[in-house]
Amino acid sequence: MSLKRLRQILAAVCFVSVTLLFLDFTGTIHHWLGWLAKTQFLPALLALNAGIIVFLVLLTLVFGRLYCSVICPLGVFQDVAARFGRRGKKLPYTFSKPVGWLRYGVLAVFVVLTLFFHAAAWLDPYAIYGRAANSLLQPVWMWGNNALAYLAERMDSYAFYSVDVWMKSAAVFGVSLAMIAVVAVLAWRNGRTYCNTVCPVGTVLGFLSRFSLFRITIDTSKCNGCTLCARNCKASCIDPKAHLVDGSRCVMCFDCLDKCSRGAIGYRFAYGKKAAGQEPAGAVRGQAGTDGSRRAFLAGSAVMLVSAVSAQVAKKVEPIKMDGGLADIIGKKEPDRATPITPPGSRGARHMQAHCTACQLCVSACPNGVLRPSHRLDTFMQPYVSYERGYCRPECTACADVCPAGAILKISRAEKSAIQIGHAVWVKDRCVPLTDGQECGNCARHCPTGAITMVPSVPGDPKSLKVPAVDTERCIGCGACENLCPARPLSAIYVEGHEVHRII
Repeated sequence: MSLKRLRQILAAVCFVSVTLLFLDFTGTIHHWLGWLAKTQFLPALLALNAGIIVFLVLLTLVFGRLYCSVICPLGVFQDVAARFGRRGKKLPYTFSKPVGWLRYGVLAVFVVLTLFFHAAAWLDPYAIYGRAANSLLQPVWMWGNNALAYLAERMDSYAFYSVDVWMKSAAVFGVSLAMIAVVAVLAWRNGRTYCNTVCPVGTVLGFLSRFSLFRITIDTSKCNGCTLCARNCKASCIDPKAHLVDGSRCVMCFDCLDKCSRGAIGYRFAYGKKAAGQEPAGAVRGQAGTDGSRRAFLAGSAVMLVSAVSAQVAKKVEPIKMDGGLADIIGKKEPDRATPITPPGSRGARHMQAHCTACQLCVSACPNGVLRPSHRLDTFMQPYVSYERGYCRPECTACADVCPAGAILKISRAEKSAIQIGHAVWVKDRCVPLTDGQECGNCARHCPTGAITMVPSVPGDPKSLKVPAVDTERCIGCGACENLCPARPLSAIYVEGHEVHRII
């Protein structure tokens, strides 16, 4: 098996697996493959996951930018787009000189924006692909599942839920579509332009790959100058006239290896003794692919798969709440909260904003429908909590289990039950006992912490209709009261978020 074919198989497995993480609504895929999200470079960096960072740095220093062609889902996506672009039209690629000032300038701007404005979401390749998968693919996937269920038994309300998510998240949907479209067009026209010009992860790994032990190299004694290798290089990093390969831009796709019939270009150890007929030391040298290089690549692939630490945490699937009856159902509206709610484990708004890359994997994984992308400029596309479609069940830790960037820290079920992310606020003018003259008590019956009790609406008159009283010291802000309140379109009781989470 050639190195190119082996790389394609590994890339396909990683790409499909990461994509399925964003489509999974049962928790099964996260149980087995959730560790793949934690192997992404920028999320690992923000999470200070030293093991993954060291592993990726060593992988690049030894084998080159395999991360960009195998592990990174946006990199594999670009390969797919490129296949339908210039390659599909039989248009050759051409060598382009590196534009170092642009690459490192974009990296510098990205670092400044990330440190001072928490803008990691905009250029992180994993986050760009994750948002596209969550915004574009998941609604179609969910609708398809429910359409099949309808043919078998009945229409599931989840189909409408997907449309609702799409409509209410129009801004996030538009940005996600625009960003993935820009990357796709760049790849369709010129291959790996995004990776080697804009992507901050590609720039960092490109700098490291200049010193990698194994590289694509050229043997000048065998090269006849046909330029086939350069015309098939989607990274545009092979200079056929100078017989040089720019190691900082080469993404180790191995497309060039199969094109040379003379064996003049290969993947080999770059610091060995100079072979006869090769260019002087200091230049980028090479020869035909050998069994040694194939063994090296296989070893690197094995290390990559074995070294990743699996986060196999089982997740229970909660039943979808369905509305019945023949009357028209008025949907709930999101209340105007003074402080947005962030998920348990995020510690608060500042920690969430500083670490989140807005990949929206937690939004995809949430079984209760309480996480959604933010529309606010300061936290744009980062997840926040709202309770129109469900509430944050105390026993569920799905978002904390899947977050790869450390924005939502891993917590146990017991720890979650003691984290106060907000507190309930009662709105007298909307409460059903006072507006309709009917007994209710839904909020008190379903409060998991017993923070809500029903008291007489008229003090001193035990026969008067009862209304809720909230003990804010016991309330954890789970939203069960807000979600299950029968008042429409705004609930008579809602959760106000806390800027910093508290332990009760």
